Amino acid sequence: MLRGKRYIHELADWPRFVWDSEALAEPVAEVRYAQGRHLGRLHGLGLELLSASSLAVAVEDALKSSAIEGERLVGDEVRSSVARRLGIEVAGLPEPSRQADGVVEMLLDATRRHDVPLTAERLFEWHAALFPTPRSGTRLVTVGGWRTDSTGAMQVVSGPIGRERVHFQAPAAGRLDDEMSRFLEWFETASMDPVLKAGVAHLWFVTIHPFDDGNGRIGRAIADLALARGDAARDRSFSLSSAIEAARNSYYDELERAQRGDLDITRWLRWFIERIGAAIEGAESLLDGILHKAWIWNRLAERRVHERQRLVMNRLLDGFEGHLTSSKYAKLAKCSTDTALRDIRDLVAWGVLIRNDAGGRSTSYRVARQHDGGSAPPATQPPG
Repeated sequence: MLRGKRYIHELADWPRFVWDSEALAEPVAEVRYAQGRHLGRLHGLGLELLSASSLAVAVEDALKSSAIEGERLVGDEVRSSVARRLGIEVAGLPEPSRQADGVVEMLLDATRRHDVPLTAERLFEWHAALFPTPRSGTRLVTVGGWRTDSTGAMQVVSGPIGRERVHFQAPAAGRLDDEMSRFLEWFETASMDPVLKAGVAHLWFVTIHPFDDGNGRIGRAIADLALARGDAARDRSFSLSSAIEAARNSYYDELERAQRGDLDITRWLRWFIERIGAAIEGAESLLDGILHKAWIWNRLAERRVHERQRLVMNRLLDGFEGHLTSSKYAKLAKCSTDTALRDIRDLVAWGVLIRNDAGGRSTSYRVARQHDGGSAPPATQPPG
């Protein structure tokens, strides 16, 4: 317990974290095994599919890391920014906003330059990317520098004005130079399992809370950097932020519990490791979707596919809810129902759509899967 202290950074032994290595050995081993299997699948992909996977994971990471903080980015803008920075041709995407571009710049720098030392100057560059102007909403922030606490102590607060609840209060600004110097030295010199290091680093950084805003996003980028160093990969194979966003309330609960507890962070690390496992499962599902999309376009590679059909198939493959009907097709493709029926019949004949059992006015169609039968021709056309 804190013995009269409210937060772990007030303890005499801060930041000498401890944890039960024996209790965490099995969860770490399971995550490592799952990660190895996933990387094995990725290594078996061709260049185009590997690029598609890297693009999808990076986009997911940028969107979800921002969503955790309640910030909603435009998906196509994020995809445009990632594609440009990875050198991937994706036609028809809009110019990314400065907001989207800044998040992508930071996250890709953390992973693609994981071998570059993490320094205060590099963190300042990340912060400046997130905040191209010295404002976060209506609040002024110190950009590219540690917070000054000029308007009062840095607190994490929720609730309406007058009934606020203080979840956490960070160390005073006067401590930041020493606190961050100690953290950065540890990050560059400590030798430990990268899964554990990512968990310790994230908790430690967000507890110091060195910036006026953006600490969560930067803290998750630091975790990504630690994980990238562990598998020596320039591109993340899974999105940790996506798994954290899926358990957003739990994330904040576990952070608060750890920051108000003692320096034994076994519980926090167990939760963090579970989120890495969930992230790898999510990446497996994402990869399945990419492979399925490639299989569909392989089947269509030698067909004269109309632009209407291409548009609708891409919509179906990108998370379209429910089954396709001729009326839905007509609405998506902006064509008549007669034209929609002709297009659908072609797609059924080509083996990429399957008619569901119900007929008449209830006639609907679903996208074919490989287990539905049939074989794909050689890959000559990339995913649409």
